[in-house]
Amino acid sequence: MNNALWITAVVLSGACVIGWWRQCRTHNASHADVIWSFGVGAAALFYCVMGDGDSIARIITALMIGFWSLRLGWHIHHRIAGAEEDGRYQAMRSALGDKINQFHFFFFQAQGLLAWLFALPAWVIATETRAVPAGFLVAGAAVGIAALAGEALADKQLANFRAMPDSKGKTCREGLWRYSRHPNYFFEWLHWFSYPLLAYGAEHAMWLWLAPAFMFLFLWFVTGIPYTERQALKSRGEDYKRYQRETSMFFPWWPKTK
Repeated sequence: MNNALWITAVVLSGACVIGWWRQCRTHNASHADVIWSFGVGAAALFYCVMGDGDSIARIITALMIGFWSLRLGWHIHHRIAGAEEDGRYQAMRSALGDKINQFHFFFFQAQGLLAWLFALPAWVIATETRAVPAGFLVAGAAVGIAALAGEALADKQLANFRAMPDSKGKTCREGLWRYSRHPNYFFEWLHWFSYPLLAYGAEHAMWLWLAPAFMFLFLWFVTGIPYTERQALKSRGEDYKRYQRETSMFFPWWPKTK
């Protein structure tokens, strides 16, 4: 199974080269997020199929991370298809000018590296031959299913709101968005807690708690909340400022009332 790590590293790096070449031609790097989503799932499924670890843990892991990857990757693909380049990448292109292609080569490779790293929980689970206690299997599956359902519901509620003819310039406060400004990010973070539970007793299981920790840091400080909040303030102004005052930023909680 150590060879599997090298195989996925090479394949992911190659996929990112193709993604970089495509953005050189289209001047649109939004598909980097699709590569990351599908890359994590593909590598994880490869580990689960090739591994000789506990079969029940491998099956649960394959189902959860496979569904997560397909749903998120397709959701992002559907959102960016036919649209102009995502604002994050437009900002990079504007700031770097003629150096953008050189920068994006390493940026796409970094996406591949992150996909490789976030697939490692599946490798740990797939290589552990000792049976995982039933209680941890149930707990891991329950956390994963709840997180996947919550993220899918949040995305659906937001899409339904945006489809309304009078939604322009307004902030979604429907369903889960009444209790968190970023419920989709919250459930994305929660999803990564399932794998340390499914790996209980494995040699490297304790390292898997880094997955939700790093996901939280990325969402809170880097790629998630900061950019989304800035864009929301630009497009929705005072309405979003009121939403910020009334609604929890990340962890779902009852909205404040005057």
